[in-house]
Amino acid sequence: MGDADILTACLNTIEQNNKDKVVIVPGGGVFADQVRNTQKQWLINDEIAHEMAILAMQQMALLFKGIKPGFLLANHLLNIDNRAAVFIWSPDITELNDSSIEANWNVTSDSLAAWLAVQLNADELILVKSAEIPEDLTLQQMHKQGVIDAAFTQYIKHSSYKITLLNKNSFNEHAFT
Repeated sequence: MGDADILTACLNTIEQNNKDKVVIVPGGGVFADQVRNTQKQWLINDEIAHEMAILAMQQMALLFKGIKPGFLLANHLLNIDNRAAVFIWSPDITELNDSSIEANWNVTSDSLAAWLAVQLNADELILVKSAEIPEDLTLQQMHKQGVIDAAFTQYIKHSSYKITLLNKNSFNEHAFT
């Protein structure tokens, strides 16, 4: 299965099994990869690269919305209400800056999803990763292996939600069990 098929299957699983509110936080994907390359080529600072990476997440949010037009696009926390619906978060850079979110590569969609889960008082955070998820490693060890970003443990420090990390290929099997 290619990445497009896997993404569509993941979104279909969410659509078919959702009975409550779900908020999807897209990573920047290939768009964020371009930001990383651009930062190296043009030597732009982390703050500018961070803003560009947020735009990459917004592009992925639009892609998700294009695949699933019935999902609701939310640009601000206040747009994510208590409806039993699937929301796609398209983060607003001003809202993140006002919340003192670090503007560097230590914070990726992993940490932003953890931050958002705290803001929404979520019951569970499921991270769907492209990387394999080692079963017996701590979160710190997963960071060292590049599975999660450097700031993730900081953002979950005072959380009360359940955290599940899944590989994109096992999402359908485990996400709603």
